Amino acid sequence: MTEKKKGLFQRLFGGGDAPEPAASTTPREHSVAENLQADIVLDEVVEAAPLVLPPDEEIALAEALHEAGETIEQNVSDAVDIGSRPGAVSHEPPAGPPEATPGFVAARQEPPAAGGPPKKLNWFQRLASGLKRSSDQLGNSLAAVFTKKKLDQQMLDELEDILLQSDFGVDMATSVTATLKRERFDRDVSDAEVRDVLSREIVKVLAPVAAPLVLDRTKSPFVILMVGVNGSGKTTTIGKLASLYRQRGLKVMLAAGDTFRAAAIEQLQVWGQRTGAPVIVKPAGSDASGLAFEAVERAKAEGADLLIIDTAGRLQNRDELMSELEKIIRVIKKVVPEAPHATLLTLDATTGQNALNQVEIFGKRAGVTGLVMTKLDGTARGGILVAIARKFGMPVHFIGVGEGVDNLEAFDAEDFAAAIVGQAK
Repeated sequence: MTEKKKGLFQRLFGGGDAPEPAASTTPREHSVAENLQADIVLDEVVEAAPLVLPPDEEIALAEALHEAGETIEQNVSDAVDIGSRPGAVSHEPPAGPPEATPGFVAARQEPPAAGGPPKKLNWFQRLASGLKRSSDQLGNSLAAVFTKKKLDQQMLDELEDILLQSDFGVDMATSVTATLKRERFDRDVSDAEVRDVLSREIVKVLAPVAAPLVLDRTKSPFVILMVGVNGSGKTTTIGKLASLYRQRGLKVMLAAGDTFRAAAIEQLQVWGQRTGAPVIVKPAGSDASGLAFEAVERAKAEGADLLIIDTAGRLQNRDELMSELEKIIRVIKKVVPEAPHATLLTLDATTGQNALNQVEIFGKRAGVTGLVMTKLDGTARGGILVAIARKFGMPVHFIGVGEGVDNLEAFDAEDFAAAIVGQAK
């Protein structure tokens, strides 16, 4: 038998000796990778093909390439159809990073609230939401122990353990169990009744220390010095305070006294822009006490009502850093002898029992006059504030339950007690 002469397309692409595949009733499902590889081969053929061909073969080549191009287009179309079928796996990567794809963006978007924009929460609702981790853990633990059974010593011991785990402290745990024993021992008791007793005991401890920060307007400027350990939220708290007092019509000035961190300086400058408060700055690495001196002088000269001075975060057990803080205070007094008029210690609620040590040492070394408790939304052990109040009796001016500018409010004992035990108001 005479061998059939290979066509130009077969000579170019090979495979002329292979038998043609049997016809199939289902179209071949090409992968995108196969289609791309075939496309690359075609490009190489076009680039490598000789420019001078006999007329008949030149025509044949053009026809073969045209036929191959139509095949590639059909295969890509089939692959797209296959990828869109239910259960099919697509091998095509998404266009751009995942967060840029429409599906990802749509999934991240909050569904529009029916009837217009979401209703703004009041302060207690924001507080209850921020303390949800603490109240949930406390509530679940109480519900597991107190199930309308007669109150006995074992249940009281378990209650004491629950309160200690929530950082309420030994004294508070003992006081609550003693009250509950006196009122309900050997009687049926529910977790709701225990919450009520706990709430009352919390209010007893916190009500005497819930003191708003009062600015003496005869002091111009009124100087607030912010102190605390690294990451306790000093700079953010300063920004929130600046916003609060600017809304009350005061002329506020800020001083970027955390000269160790350029990021802290920039952060305070951003807060200054947001609140319209001028910020006194020096290059990173400058002497912090020198900046404080200059800030007080400028605040006096420019008639500021309030000057808030940031300081670098420092561990309370680092003597040299605490000595530097004492130096800043001495320098401030050279300009205004009675300043700082308030020294506020920011406490990160997530640090737990370590906050007790911070209050003690900063109180002695820096003359702390009041507390700001931050990050209560980041812990399930919000009872630490009760332990601090019971041990030191130091005024608690503000608490924070979020990063938003409106998530810092004057401390209210009853609101806090209700929120942490999960009671409605």
